[in-house]
Amino acid sequence: MNIASTAHGKPSRGGWNAAIFIILVEVAQQFAFYGLASNLIMYLTDVLDQPLATAAKNVNTWLGVSSVFPVVGAFLADSYFGRFKTIVFSVTIYFLGMVLLTLSVSVIPSQSRRAVFFVALYILSVAQGGQKPCVQTFAADQFDENTPEEIKVKSSFFNWWYLGLVFGATSATLGVVYLQDNVGWGLGFGILAGVLVLSLVSFLVGTKRYRKQRPPGSPFTTVAQVIVAAARKCHIIETLNCEGVYHGDEKGETMLQSRSQPLVLARTNQLRCLDKAMIIDEQDASTKTRNPWRLCSLNQVEEVKLVLRLIPIWLSCLMFGVIQAQLHTFFTKQCSTTIRSIGPHFQVPAASLQGLVGIAILIAVPIYDRVFVPVARKYTGHPSGISVLQRIGIGLVLSILLMVVSALVEAKRLNIAKDYNLIDKPKAIIPMRVWWLLPQYLILGLADAFATVGLQELFYDQMPEQMRSMGAAASMSVVGVGSFISNWIISAVELITSRNGNKWLGDNINRAHLDYFYWVLAVLSTLNFCVYGVIASAFVYKKVEREDKVKMELTFVKNQDGEM
Repeated sequence: MNIASTAHGKPSRGGWNAAIFIILVEVAQQFAFYGLASNLIMYLTDVLDQPLATAAKNVNTWLGVSSVFPVVGAFLADSYFGRFKTIVFSVTIYFLGMVLLTLSVSVIPSQSRRAVFFVALYILSVAQGGQKPCVQTFAADQFDENTPEEIKVKSSFFNWWYLGLVFGATSATLGVVYLQDNVGWGLGFGILAGVLVLSLVSFLVGTKRYRKQRPPGSPFTTVAQVIVAAARKCHIIETLNCEGVYHGDEKGETMLQSRSQPLVLARTNQLRCLDKAMIIDEQDASTKTRNPWRLCSLNQVEEVKLVLRLIPIWLSCLMFGVIQAQLHTFFTKQCSTTIRSIGPHFQVPAASLQGLVGIAILIAVPIYDRVFVPVARKYTGHPSGISVLQRIGIGLVLSILLMVVSALVEAKRLNIAKDYNLIDKPKAIIPMRVWWLLPQYLILGLADAFATVGLQELFYDQMPEQMRSMGAAASMSVVGVGSFISNWIISAVELITSRNGNKWLGDNINRAHLDYFYWVLAVLSTLNFCVYGVIASAFVYKKVEREDKVKMELTFVKNQDGEM
């Protein structure tokens, strides 16, 4: 790691003085992303004249690609380019994609507009893939885990980080969306491009303040080596055929080589089949050079276990991503049919209601960090008040409540439409105030404050250090894969309900049954939470000790002819 120090021994790089520049990049990215995503369903249905279900699928597909592609970006950053270079390149591509998007809705001829618009959308997805996983981990890297003062600051970093993200997203949904609806799409997208270029300049200004890590190489190589080595020794019984357990060479052979005090993972009892990869048998002991595809260190084995233990948690959180996908699609269409006027001259854009989610988070996160955590800490003794898995679980429960409330509100909206004979007038405004939808937006904000922040913290903290960009990408991909699953559920519901001619998700939202769709999601979320509870109760957190405090049971001995 590149860390400079002052004469007093304190780091001259990193800390909040560096992290603030990185946070500004993410705030700008959130501003640009949500300035587009929050109103995309309205552009597709009102300007491009796409059917509601088709437009919802297009939005979900784009959100899915944008949220899954960071896995590729994280791999490239961790393996080849490093986080700093990847961020610079990605923000530049993001800016160019937003410029093309602006041109597609303003200058480009109408016959080519649709094609250019979708090309620009997916250029933004590529840029999102490189930028999104790296910015968060690069900012977190500015806090040294070997320094008690910085560990304390870092404990609340993810809360305040997410607060900055929400500020950017909320500003876009409240301001940019209004310009798109009332002034023009070209101006709305043009502002997003301008904010991106300003953030890139700001990020480059802080270059000399950053702590940077060299890319350590492909993390998947080590994962593959451990699995292959364990498979090759599947017949070995540790107590009978063991010459020792390999802890790494004297330089601290580990995936965590960048630290001055290497971290050593404690041996765990889960996934014991992988332990065979670190057993030294007679063949290993008789060779001069260690074969990494036959013998791996304890740390390498435990780091692979970390990755594998997170997979069930990731799978059990995908339903939360499905719930989040409704925000940018059906929630917005619901809003568009209600009375949204404030006074005689102002009407709230339907997509701007998404800003309520951000407002809820802006209120909830500081209260959680400054009030809930200290109070809970007194009763639980846990440094964070509650465990990160408990935090995620609370978010999942809130997502179930969200779908129940949404279904009840939609049923009321449909009843009002029937009472006023508006069920065959899909573009009519229902005599129902938009504030009836307020609870579902606020509950989603609370669910995000618990589940989304919890996922980010879990996948950063529990991932091996060199895979932390990948961990950030994995936590984000919950929304992406959830969007794809939402598409599959929509398609299944369309197929089943169209058989009797009464589509739940028809183009006429007043004759459809969106409330039934929400009940389906509530039931699926409840079943998913039960699965999550079982998985979370069996989860084993990472146990770390300093190398100088580890009591080695068996060590690999160098012979006079060479070192394995």
